[in-house]
Amino acid sequence: MHETAGDPRPSVRLRGLRKQFGHGEDAVVAVHELDLDIADGEFLTLLGPSGSGKTTVLRMIAGFELPTAGQVFLGETDVTRVPPFDRDVNTVFQDYALFPHMSVLQNVEYGLRVKGVGRAERRQRAVDALASVRLAEYGARKPSQLSGGQRQRVALARALVNRPKVLLLDEPLGALDLKLREQMQVELKALQRQVGITFVFVTHDQEEALTMSDRIAVFDAGRIEQVGTPTQVYEHPATRFVAGFVGTSNLLTGEAARAVVGTAETVSVRPEKIRVVGSEVSPAAGEHAVDGVVSEVVYAGATTRFVVDLAVGGRLVAAQQNQAVSSTDVRAMRGASVRLLWDRANEFRVA
Repeated sequence: MHETAGDPRPSVRLRGLRKQFGHGEDAVVAVHELDLDIADGEFLTLLGPSGSGKTTVLRMIAGFELPTAGQVFLGETDVTRVPPFDRDVNTVFQDYALFPHMSVLQNVEYGLRVKGVGRAERRQRAVDALASVRLAEYGARKPSQLSGGQRQRVALARALVNRPKVLLLDEPLGALDLKLREQMQVELKALQRQVGITFVFVTHDQEEALTMSDRIAVFDAGRIEQVGTPTQVYEHPATRFVAGFVGTSNLLTGEAARAVVGTAETVSVRPEKIRVVGSEVSPAAGEHAVDGVVSEVVYAGATTRFVVDLAVGGRLVAAQQNQAVSSTDVRAMRGASVRLLWDRANEFRVA
């Protein structure tokens, strides 16, 4: 698959990239002949389940893994066989990898010291990097004196202080609790806009990818299933895998699809696009309708999900915002006959 961001000189170009572990009958192909362009200044997320190849691709960009075949370009330079320390990239890992015996400022300075940058310059650049992640007052502390979110920001400052062309982030928020993770998602995207560096971010979290990315590359079994903006990937998934993996999606197949939408193709519609109404309500112009019985009601605070067994066979899930409904009201709907309505513009065919 060949995907391009439309930039004539992207920050990263991957051409025919393949990674195989082992040989002969024991060989495992982790990445299959992958082509991908990542635009300068873009926030691109590699999204997929465990074992889908996304982290292997990141490690090949970083130089930690050598491709079995294919090429890695940074700008116009072929870096396929260039060692990691000679590539204009930095990597942030989930475990932060901070030196516990050093102060925060010394941790951030470390890479510059290794490169032989003078004391005065590296100190100023480290101070500026800490300020960029809102930790200007924490330079004298040890990592053990910081929260998880603060340690993550120190790791980002240490990576950014080298002013790399590309910053690689391998599930960097995975160790944080939910609220801190959501806060860091917003902060990380704002930081990326501020510094203007190309970010390549690996995650298995669909919501994280949708929240942060300019574009998302969805991986499965070592291949890219789709590349697009969050809106494109969510609203118009290219394959059945993308429809099911990115968010929650309903699939109408076979006789159910033919009965409801008049096609034997597989049709998908997101739960939040479906309205749950009384069985006497007629569809408006441009709407599809299907009758069923509510088999389960899941109250989730902000939303309620209705699992509906369809009269034509199959099952759909509908979701609605809890604006004027209580948990008592919705639980009483279990077993009720209902009609599901959705605008035809909100359904899509998937391969």
